[in-house]
Amino acid sequence: MKKPKSAPIFNEKDFPLNLIRGNFFHGTGYEINELKEKPFIGIVNSRTDINPGHAHLDTIAGRVKEGVHAGGGIPFEFNVPAPCDGMTEGHEGMRFVLAQRDLIADIVETHTRSMLYDGLVFIASCDKIIPGMIMAAARLKLPSIFITGGPNSMQVRYRNRNNRSVDQESYTDLMDKMATNTCATCGACEFMGTANTMQCLTEALGLSIPRSANSPGYGTEKLMFARQAGKRIVAMVDEGLTSDRILTMKAIENALMVDLAIGGSTNSALHLPAIARTIGMELPLKAFNDFAKKIPTLCAITPNGPHGITEFYIAGGVPAVLNRIKDDLHGDALTVTGATIGEIAAAAKVVDEEIIPDRSKPHSPEGGTVILYGNLAPDGAVVKQSAVAPDMHVFTGTARVFESEAECLKAIHERTLKEDEAVVIRNEGPRGGPGMPETLMVTIMLKLLKLRRVALITDGRFSGYSSGPCIGHVSPEAVVGGPIAAVRDGDRITIDIPARRIEVDLTDEEIQKRVKEWKPVPREIPAGYMRRYARLVSSAARGAVLE
Repeated sequence: MKKPKSAPIFNEKDFPLNLIRGNFFHGTGYEINELKEKPFIGIVNSRTDINPGHAHLDTIAGRVKEGVHAGGGIPFEFNVPAPCDGMTEGHEGMRFVLAQRDLIADIVETHTRSMLYDGLVFIASCDKIIPGMIMAAARLKLPSIFITGGPNSMQVRYRNRNNRSVDQESYTDLMDKMATNTCATCGACEFMGTANTMQCLTEALGLSIPRSANSPGYGTEKLMFARQAGKRIVAMVDEGLTSDRILTMKAIENALMVDLAIGGSTNSALHLPAIARTIGMELPLKAFNDFAKKIPTLCAITPNGPHGITEFYIAGGVPAVLNRIKDDLHGDALTVTGATIGEIAAAAKVVDEEIIPDRSKPHSPEGGTVILYGNLAPDGAVVKQSAVAPDMHVFTGTARVFESEAECLKAIHERTLKEDEAVVIRNEGPRGGPGMPETLMVTIMLKLLKLRRVALITDGRFSGYSSGPCIGHVSPEAVVGGPIAAVRDGDRITIDIPARRIEVDLTDEEIQKRVKEWKPVPREIPAGYMRRYARLVSSAARGAVLE
């Protein structure tokens, strides 16, 4: 069995250092001869008590370890943070969530390089953790495999013909009813938000076992996939199948195509470019537009339509989508199984034609996420067109400008917003936030107020659950002098999704004059990581990575 990284720990030429090192490892409970012979497998786990998406990952890790032992390796588990966007909505904690993506990548990289693991198994469920782990895998170029936590069930429904148990209808109290419809089990929220999008894209990148991504977090199949991943990583070490052979530009473009086909979260427009930059390549935002012309939105998964993630999994999951778009894929892209993505696509079956339809009968004729350009967003802005009502694809509204999300929420609570307004929220970008908080609370409130003809434009970002005419990631952001800083109440803003345009009715000269006059709102940034982050983070158009 190969030990490409850990073998030097026991290098006999290094006596007595090898003896000292060996004694420390012996203290973990393994025999010295076993430690000398078997590869060291790092189990990177984001398990935490506070996040329901990750609360079950200790069980999954246990099965991974079983698989590693069965394959002939030695597992060593370590942990990383697991922030939750949902838990941080509407308060200061939201500014720290995206920033943890790059921190997680740094933690995994630095710890792995210090401890000389031979291979890595990554376990995670949610939004920023998975891409952070992928970025780490790309840097380390070790054999790497992912087992994602899967989706949860958001409803308690235990009924059959013979008995009646807990059900939403059994409750009369509103809060009790709501409790049956929010995170009823462990796993990622059961819709095509960023968590499930990134789980799907991990599989599309070739980093996880086919169909494992969307296997429910509470199911026995997930445990079987976990054990398989543990066995497979040891074989990958022996084969020399490293992450750099899998994480190529072809793999990233395959993931982008799957993202468009499933109507994935707009946050993929941050994460895929960030992953590309980690491997030394560029994925320009324009690529979303180029691929959206040929890849339709096949699936109508919440919030784009009526279907849930579990239904998607039963219908065939990611391999079935790969099968639908196989003619456009880079079929020779390698996966952790040793097979190519083309071979996996060819072997896949679609079980439910309604949920994963033929590309001749798509949910939408174009891919879900597209990029708008214009004098308001010279470097691009992101919108999920598959979640926008057709009558709002072209819209002109009167600008209503807010210097923060909190300021906008105050206006919403005071019921001062009106139909046909273009709500502009600035100072919420990667640097201006700092941390580029998502503005889900605003989108939810607009829905509750039934304001259909209101567009939302921001240099911040959105939840994967957001729907409607929400244009985010406006770049350059306000704090660095982007044109969004020039907008004033009463300006006319036009959004034209088919034409991929977003324009404010101002001349270039007027925009420049106003930007010079505009003063950013001072933000108190706590001493420590976020001050460094605000100083080093790049534009959202480049993935908001640390430079």
